[in-house]
Amino acid sequence: MNTNDPIPFTAFARFERLTAEKPLLYCEPPAWAAASHAIVVSDTVHYLWAKKGGDGSWVHMHSSAPVADPTAVTHDQRNPILLPSADGFDNHGVEYPFPFWNPADQRYYAYYLGTQGKGKPRRKQTGLLVSDGDFGAWTRIGNEPVVAVGGTHEQHGSSHPSVAVSGDVIHMVYTGESPAPPERRDILYNVPTICHATAPTSDPTQVTKNPANPVFCGSGQAWDHYGVREAEILKGPSYFHLFYGGYDGKVWAIGHVRTRDFRTFEPNPHNPIFTPATDADAWDRDGLLTPQVFAINGTYYMIYAGLRGSGWNRVSAVGTGLAVAKPKSE
Repeated sequence: MNTNDPIPFTAFARFERLTAEKPLLYCEPPAWAAASHAIVVSDTVHYLWAKKGGDGSWVHMHSSAPVADPTAVTHDQRNPILLPSADGFDNHGVEYPFPFWNPADQRYYAYYLGTQGKGKPRRKQTGLLVSDGDFGAWTRIGNEPVVAVGGTHEQHGSSHPSVAVSGDVIHMVYTGESPAPPERRDILYNVPTICHATAPTSDPTQVTKNPANPVFCGSGQAWDHYGVREAEILKGPSYFHLFYGGYDGKVWAIGHVRTRDFRTFEPNPHNPIFTPATDADAWDRDGLLTPQVFAINGTYYMIYAGLRGSGWNRVSAVGTGLAVAKPKSE
């Protein structure tokens, strides 16, 4: 295949669970092990994830595995590696860390979701961390969000960041959340949509929102009609590929669209490409979110959050799973 050829939709049409019996990352309920992302460095897969406590607060965690067996996880003895701040925009919780390599200054960065408590509105906003290569040691860049809430489509949240670097531009997708109209609050409290922003690699703090936001509100099909959220970017030779959670009013499943310009999106005809397990005893039988796709030696893997229980906003068992893409003929 020519390196400039687009990745075919079929490449992401069949993911097979590698963690069907038990999650890759797990905490005993009511704690969660979720909001997880992977970055491959040399012969190691680093997992940055978040642990939710019983009080609803979040902390950052770090684990790793060899690329030869990405399910053979070892946990960092320093966990948790990042706690909520004393009195910043993230003084209630830090979650959803998305790490990436910045070629401009040869350092690692991570955009992340922060929430504020202590009597303040519990809004979700995006902050920024930096590391010199130790994935268990991160430093905040500033005390304010780099993507703050703003606009009717993100009154409650501008968060769940995922990025891809293209040339000297950092492309970010994030979830905007606005209050659901009264007639829909029996289905969703917030209406989530996908937004786009950019920042120069020379200064990742200078994030500029796309004036067309929200750029993606769903494919128009029934399976993601009621909401789309937690999109993850994979940069291909011809397209940016977005993997996201879509809601049909009952269950969150995983879909895929591709875009060249973050204005028009072409849905995968095989959507949804990954759905909850059909086994009644499975740990991820009731919903899926946070579908980051990444490559190891030319093979695509998906790390994702799986739910067993009555809903994401209720006390449920939530863990992180891993799946691998298998070939599928047209």
